[in-house]
Amino acid sequence: MEGDCLSCMKYLMFLFNFFIFLGGACLLGLGIWVIVDPTGFREIVAANPLLFTGAYIMLAMGAMLFLLGFLGCCGAIRENKCLLLFFFMFILLIFLAELSAAILAFIFRENLTREFFTKELKKHYQRNNDTDVFSSTWNSVMITFACCGVNGPEDFEAIPHHPYSSVEKATPEACCQRELQSREGMFVNKEACLTGIERFQNRQGCYTVILNSFETYVYLAGALAIGVLAIELFAMIFAMCLFRGIQ
Repeated sequence: MEGDCLSCMKYLMFLFNFFIFLGGACLLGLGIWVIVDPTGFREIVAANPLLFTGAYIMLAMGAMLFLLGFLGCCGAIRENKCLLLFFFMFILLIFLAELSAAILAFIFRENLTREFFTKELKKHYQRNNDTDVFSSTWNSVMITFACCGVNGPEDFEAIPHHPYSSVEKATPEACCQRELQSREGMFVNKEACLTGIERFQNRQGCYTVILNSFETYVYLAGALAIGVLAIELFAMIFAMCLFRGIQ
């Protein structure tokens, strides 16, 4: 009976580690995609230190889970106590790090409010100054998502115009409608847009557009994170039970 229980534990341990291996592969792939994606996310990530750090943490965590899942599978099948102990310690460290990250994200969630982004936009945005990272990033976001400002074009009314501009305009070029939503896309009617004709402008705020675009993915990411934490917890339990059961 004890041998059958140990054998069952071994294969359950292998199964959980296989899921960790797959989860690590998914995180690794997602991290690489965020960093190299050509549709504007690369500029957004590079310009925001928090997102830049988060992308590389995701990459590192994915690589570590990928490796540990592989080691856990090997340790379970070969019943190697050294590999099992190594696996348990590192999974415990990763589990605590992920838990700390979740707590920090909850504590600093107020930095992702509409008011925070509106304040930062009005304070730092310099319209078409592509040498300024903040402005270039916002222009990329507005072009990619066909939106304007945080709440709408009214966010730019208090932002000074370029001193050498011949057209008095509140709406930046990035808010003008394009035939193709990229920097290379042709304007539908740039002059009409800049003179204030609304039908040639993107009127919807980026906060709402991006929130709607990523709402499904946020819930999916949250569910995935909870699933990964649960799998890691069970994997640690099985690893310790298997470690104690191996003679």
